Amino acid sequence: MPPAYWRAACAELSDADPVLARLIATYPGVSLQSRGDVFGTLARSIVGQQISVKAADSVWARFVAQVGEVAPPRLLALGFAGLDGCGLSLRKREYLLDLAGHFVSGQLDPGHWPQLDDAAIIGELTAVRGIGRWTAEMFLIFNLMRPDVYPLDDIGLQRAVGRHYLDRDKATRAELVELGQRWRPWRSVATWYLWRSLDPVPVEY
Repeated sequence: MPPAYWRAACAELSDADPVLARLIATYPGVSLQSRGDVFGTLARSIVGQQISVKAADSVWARFVAQVGEVAPPRLLALGFAGLDGCGLSLRKREYLLDLAGHFVSGQLDPGHWPQLDDAAIIGELTAVRGIGRWTAEMFLIFNLMRPDVYPLDDIGLQRAVGRHYLDRDKATRAELVELGQRWRPWRSVATWYLWRSLDPVPVEY
């Protein structure tokens, strides 16, 4: 099911921005979806760091085929060597195992996150090794489906804004900030459609 706010967000964004109105009309019947798996979403975000959506999907498929159940105890049981051969860098393997350790130890407790604001959740997540602001923002968008997350450091967003608004390869951070003011409080939705415009497969984590 799409988020409860999706239809209203699309209507307001379409009224506020002709570019988004066109993109929203181009991709009917699709929306942000949550997989509902907290650890899986974070793990997938780590795998997708600094690589294309297509490459991330390929590595993730190999990773899942190798580990089976993507769960903290399973990763810890496999250990570093058990993640050989699935296309993950040494650093990303370290990050995934550290994340698994935080879940098993209880240092990360997703149960109270729905009651926290975005900034507080970002603070908790970025305290984990390998999870930066971008990864935390992907979690907010794709797992908790927060409506107004705006990942300024996302290359896909920079490229999409450059293409659709500026007639060049990428937008600067300052340009993104300025343009995003018109999309509040639905910047997650605007970002999702801008990503969608670059890739035939909807972005998911």
